[in-house]
Amino acid sequence: MAVPAGPRHPHAYSILLLTLLYKALATAATASACSHLRPQDATFSHDSLQLLQDTAPSPPQLCPQHNAPCSFNHTLLDTNNTRQAAKTTLDVLQHLFKILSSPSTPDHWIDRQRQSLLNHMQRYTQHLEQCLAHRDMRSHTRGPRSLHLSLNKYFSCLRTFLQDNNYSACAWDYIRREAHDWFLHIHNLTGNTRT
Repeated sequence: MAVPAGPRHPHAYSILLLTLLYKALATAATASACSHLRPQDATFSHDSLQLLQDTAPSPPQLCPQHNAPCSFNHTLLDTNNTRQAAKTTLDVLQHLFKILSSPSTPDHWIDRQRQSLLNHMQRYTQHLEQCLAHRDMRSHTRGPRSLHLSLNKYFSCLRTFLQDNNYSACAWDYIRREAHDWFLHIHNLTGNTRT
């Protein structure tokens, strides 16, 4: 029995080479997009904290201290896995975006600054999504389910807290302080995504 000499179609090698070249360029483009995250990682949290401060000054009246109606076990965030850190950062940003983009923010918040914060978060989220999509092509590992469920439960609790308090300025001040803390946690997580 004779071994086939090669593809029967005269242009098969050309098509194969073009396909491989296209895949290599697409991978390089995605990797390049991820490399742009590195400088942004270093300043994202600081810039977000500044935008949050510019967006949400303290409320005009003195607010009673709320006894942490929503709690989260922050030790769940400890990881040396860069993919898990990026995925967790993405999840947190998506939850924060959903809350902070609410049309029910208090009157004393500066909407133009809030839009700047939301745009900043959205750009970073898109970069993380691109990087995770690239990494997912190479590895289909998933993060801990308990972390995902805990984040969902925590942020659902925050939304319920706002609703139960009629989206008051004081309830939003509590949310502002929680967002501040999360941007600090994101700083720690993004330190794990830099290679």
